[in-house]
Amino acid sequence: MATYKKRGYKPKTKAEKEVQLEDGSTTAEVFKSLDEGASKTEAWVEKNQKAILGVVGIVAIAVLGYILYQKFYQEPQNIEASNEMYQSQSYYEQALNSTTEKDSLFNLALNGGAGKYGFIDIADKYSGTAAGNMANFYAGMAYLNLKDYQSAINHLDSYDGGDEMSGPIAKGGIGDAFIQLNQPEEALKYYVEAANMRNNAVTTPRFLLKAGVTALTLNRSEEALGYFNRIVEEYKDAPEAANAKVYKGQAEAMQ
Repeated sequence: MATYKKRGYKPKTKAEKEVQLEDGSTTAEVFKSLDEGASKTEAWVEKNQKAILGVVGIVAIAVLGYILYQKFYQEPQNIEASNEMYQSQSYYEQALNSTTEKDSLFNLALNGGAGKYGFIDIADKYSGTAAGNMANFYAGMAYLNLKDYQSAINHLDSYDGGDEMSGPIAKGGIGDAFIQLNQPEEALKYYVEAANMRNNAVTTPRFLLKAGVTALTLNRSEEALGYFNRIVEEYKDAPEAANAKVYKGQAEAMQ
């Protein structure tokens, strides 16, 4: 049983004195070991001081260079690209609302007009900027509307979409392009990715339905049923829910 020793307690027996000496010796060894370790560390730092300072200097220069690059190159480039893209976006929106000049307007959006770059040049000349990245999205969707499916895939695949809507729409657009190229296996992969990128009531049920229908065409009824069930259970108020119920019946009948 452990015994509490009061402050100032002096050992009375020989055994207690030996324990005290042993405790003191152990403590001394610990401090001695720490001192030796600290001395070795100091010696190593002193020996390698130039190398350490060199590494620190390289890291500092790299960080400073990145900050300067962002401030004096990347930001001005992004502003310039955004100014260039305004006209192309205008053509793109007009094309979506047009009934007679869609193709010509989409082509203007892609190739430029009124002295401004189109999406293709903006994506190329301003790659690495937010505007250049967004130009890939618009270019891909324009090509999709023009039925140039391989070009649509190339641009949409280059788009790094981080927001709630455009990312899933880009992935789903690739799926649509592969459907048109008669590659349903590839299409299904992108539809599933699009559905799972974000969890919202717009893009998720939309691409779950496309994934389910595509799975049905591939005779993968059990997989398709999972997509339809998810729409019916999780997005019952979505416009896709009614169709999902119909396709769900077809998937169940195929099993």
